[in-house]
Amino acid sequence: MRTVTILGATGSVGTSTLDLIEREPDKFRVRALTANCDVAKLAAAARRTHAELAVVADEACLPDLRAALAGTDTQVAGGRAAIIDAARSGADWTMGAIVGCAGLEPVMAAVGQGSTVVLANKEPLVSAGEVILAAAAASGATLLPADSEHNAIFQCFAPDQARAVRRIILTCSGGPFRDWSLADMAGVTREQAVAHPNWSMGAKISVDSATMMNKGLELIEAARLFPVDPDRIEIVIHPQSVIHSAVDYVDGSMLAQLGPSDMRVPIAHCLAWPHRMATPMAPLDLIALGRLDFAAPDPVRFPALRLARKALAAGGARPAILNAANEIAVAAFLARRIGFLEIAAIVEHTLERYDPPAPETLDAVIAVDAEARILAGERVEDRVA
Repeated sequence: MRTVTILGATGSVGTSTLDLIEREPDKFRVRALTANCDVAKLAAAARRTHAELAVVADEACLPDLRAALAGTDTQVAGGRAAIIDAARSGADWTMGAIVGCAGLEPVMAAVGQGSTVVLANKEPLVSAGEVILAAAAASGATLLPADSEHNAIFQCFAPDQARAVRRIILTCSGGPFRDWSLADMAGVTREQAVAHPNWSMGAKISVDSATMMNKGLELIEAARLFPVDPDRIEIVIHPQSVIHSAVDYVDGSMLAQLGPSDMRVPIAHCLAWPHRMATPMAPLDLIALGRLDFAAPDPVRFPALRLARKALAAGGARPAILNAANEIAVAAFLARRIGFLEIAAIVEHTLERYDPPAPETLDAVIAVDAEARILAGERVEDRVA
């Protein structure tokens, strides 16, 4: 029996995790579930799994949560401090799936208790990579990647053979606009950007996939997780999203992980690690697939890749600024306040304006994130005006 906490239980990753847990209730006991303010979904999940604790980040939603779980044994709490307490509640296995900078402190709290922490949100490794990795080393925590690409690399990467790794290949679908001209991309709508061709994801990450910023952030994550020079991490467009990433060794062997485009596969790998567990996925039918295609990404039409690689090379606060500015720009695009191509332009402008010292603590990372958001927001207003 493994105790489990899910930070961000009502999002796409959280619901996929719950689906797997509920299929094998004799193997998992839910310690805590958290959400921002989706009381109905959180309460329903807590009832189904008999969760010990349910927490909403927005304290204004706490009365509704309390009412929804009246008559159950599930305790309820609300507020940012309560989310952090839930993260350090002693679960054997914690899923970190809170989107945005709001996930930083809870993940750090989970890492500090020295158990297994699964990273599904990008901010811990992109914005606070060095701080999080140092905390994990100090506490003895095990970090497992739930992103399909990093999980694929994890499955193919032999730590004792790190020196024999020639390349890491991060694959990406290329998003819905991989074949569009710049002129056509200038008129992209919100609805077009969130319609990912292969994956069912939230709006923000779908837009990141469309700009390929998602792959840029994953480049930074991969450099944090695996001891390979960043120049040897390549990004390859693979429209079918069947090969989720690969590791190329010096002897000419290339190991790749293949699977359906469903987050339950990498989550199941993390849930059962170091073993395996069944999922409802049908076996991959290679004959039906028929072919797999690959192409190089276009850095002109997708400047986010250049910005991410430059931020990684510079290090320090640059990745945190990149991430924060992107969040503000994507939010403005989703609100129909700026155009699609302006997302990367706002990120680049913020990186040019702001260059603080490298943050050495989580508080310093959060301060950098906050200032970058202000500057990016100002640029959004300039564009709107």
